[in-house]
Amino acid sequence: MKINPRQIEKLAKQLGMQMETVDAEEVIIKLRNGNEIRISEPQVSKVNVMGQETFQITGNVKETGFSQEDIQTIIDQTGVNEEEAKKALEETRDLAEAILRLKKH
Repeated sequence: MKINPRQIEKLAKQLGMQMETVDAEEVIIKLRNGNEIRISEPQVSKVNVMGQETFQITGNVKETGFSQEDIQTIIDQTGVNEEEAKKALEETRDLAEAILRLKKH
């Protein structure tokens, strides 16, 4: 079910909230564990209630990230240390590509 942003804005104004639509292409939330939540085709609304700004986001959600097992696989396949393995994963966002890149060096 699609949410109509205009209807939400109208309701928010009736409740004394200030609301605006944010024209976003993609929303990325970086988690402390290094993973990311990526929301494609988002509908983003910024709401201000009594000076407190909040964001409401709907869209296609995909969590990305790599496990310790992925990192260990890179270490085993390439002989690099953990820091280099993590860096390669962050740069490529793909296990196989990270291994290939590190084997070229």
